[in-house]
Amino acid sequence: MLGLSVYDSLVMGLLPIIILALVQGITEFLPVSSSGHLVLVHAFLGGGEAWAERIVMDVSVHVGTLFAVLLYFRNDVKAMICGFLGWFKGDLKSAGGSLAVSIALASIPVLVAGLVLHLFKPAWLDRVEVMAWATIVFGIVLWVADRRPQKINSLDGMSFVHALIIGAAQALALIPGTSRSGITMSAARFLGYSRAEAARFSLLLAIIAISGAGALAGIELAESGDARLGFDALLAGFIAFITAWVAIAAMMKWLEKASFTVFAVYRLILGAALLVAIYSGFLQL
Repeated sequence: MLGLSVYDSLVMGLLPIIILALVQGITEFLPVSSSGHLVLVHAFLGGGEAWAERIVMDVSVHVGTLFAVLLYFRNDVKAMICGFLGWFKGDLKSAGGSLAVSIALASIPVLVAGLVLHLFKPAWLDRVEVMAWATIVFGIVLWVADRRPQKINSLDGMSFVHALIIGAAQALALIPGTSRSGITMSAARFLGYSRAEAARFSLLLAIIAISGAGALAGIELAESGDARLGFDALLAGFIAFITAWVAIAAMMKWLEKASFTVFAVYRLILGAALLVAIYSGFLQL
């Protein structure tokens, strides 16, 4: 009986971590809002943990997805690093260097906005109702953006103005349900970039945003001194890494021949279902 109790306790302790990591890994780079899904997961799992513990677990799975995008786009990452270093040697024309600067500029708005939210921790960030409405609204935005004609086939030569516009849009992703990848892909499509290039820039842009969030979570984890929390965070990050890599590969393959329509429709259905559940009292939050 004791053995069964320990086993049950272990399974029940690991199950929420596995679910959290799988949801994050699958949804982080799809334009369906990973943060919104994480809010939903926490709501259904009970979500009784403290803010510091919860945010550390959330960002741990984000860091796992960070390693996935670094692996998948390793050639782009290498080109950006080499290009950026080349700037110091006077080579100002490399495509990798220009892309690195564009990524850096586009990251400024979300880093500033993210720091402000980290300091104040507004309660509305946890509300599933907010996530539901944002899921619908930005799902419509994604659908409209995807109808725009394709004018630009490559990220080579992206203007700094375009980078800042996409970066400003990324700051909206701090609202749960918006989707960081969804809003940046939408902005890129509005500017005329192809679906594949919009997705590529969005995923590369995630590197700095997730790194910044991971750094803040790392500080909180170190201050907590909770060894168990550290193990859980590592496990969640590893699972998220595997699932995110698979999701990235699948999405990039999908966008070679298809559009974002399926994701927009999914967002509308999910958002509507959540609103019905909330306003009918079925989902108590």
